[in-house]
Amino acid sequence: MIGNDLVDLALAKAESNWRRKGFLDKVFTTKEKNLIYSAENPTLMVWVLWSRKEAVYKIIRQQNGLRGFYPLRIENSDYKSGIIVFEEQLFYTKTTIDENFIHSIALQNQAFNRVVELSNVTSLYKRNEIPYLIEENRIVNLSKSHHGRYEKVVRLI
Repeated sequence: MIGNDLVDLALAKAESNWRRKGFLDKVFTTKEKNLIYSAENPTLMVWVLWSRKEAVYKIIRQQNGLRGFYPLRIENSDYKSGIIVFEEQLFYTKTTIDENFIHSIALQNQAFNRVVELSNVTSLYKRNEIPYLIEENRIVNLSKSHHGRYEKVVRLI
């Protein structure tokens, strides 16, 4: 399974005040808040950590359909290696930081060489709000993320 999340940095700056009272406490663990407070660029750190959590959330939804708002249960365990933990289950993330956006991909293993970004996808379907496409008469799981000016659709090959 694969998950991905995208943050349009200009839109996040315009619409999201992560410094507002209580936001960090609702979304980030103590360990993650320490990363934010000690970061050279705290704003960038917020969105990197957030995008990793969201990418993992998309895998959790595919696995067991667990919906809801539970970001404190999804923890960036090791920032440098991109390891995320949810209920003792490990996920691996890879994050690309561009001047305009942040894009994180999450996997249940480290097979990032099997990740393919799709473009011009017109025939997406959804089952329980989870996107997929049909290729050669079989269902292909994928992950779609859209924020502001950007969209990414990824799958495993």
